[in-house]
Amino acid sequence: MRTLVLGGIRSGKSQWAEAALAGEATDAQPMCYLATGPSSTDDPEWAARLAAHRSRRQARWSTVETTDVATQLRAHPSATLVDDIGTWLAAAMDRSGAWTGGSIAADVDDLLDAVDGFPAPLAVVSPEVGLTVVPATAAGRRFADELGSLNQRLATVCDRVVLVIAGQPLAVKDPV
Repeated sequence: MRTLVLGGIRSGKSQWAEAALAGEATDAQPMCYLATGPSSTDDPEWAARLAAHRSRRQARWSTVETTDVATQLRAHPSATLVDDIGTWLAAAMDRSGAWTGGSIAADVDDLLDAVDGFPAPLAVVSPEVGLTVVPATAAGRRFADELGSLNQRLATVCDRVVLVIAGQPLAVKDPV
């Protein structure tokens, strides 16, 4: 079962995804937690967010901090949580110069292929951009547009889509 978990900032989407996959980890086969955000920073607020996420993870989970999500999904076909697509997308846009017109199409296609072919339980956490104001900058609008398009494509290849609002899950797409 591949699940896309959407929600706004501090909506509880990561916690919901963690709880949804918690039973998938065993001593013999730990769950893989793919953390896509930068792990070293001079930003104390970002460091506090990372610490909060790390403190919630079960001891039986293995954590990989990476922006190469597609390669990791192909290399570790066990229960996996990807948190989150927004930070993955920002890194992909940095690598390809997409902020000023470069293309992320190959990165997105590779990610979607890896998600679509993933053989184990998977939760992909992503911010929902449709619940906010239109960014005031060209780069902000480009990010919002790219993330909105990516979320739509992820929803197509995932079996289930859940929107988390105030910590409460709302089924958007159920498996058929």
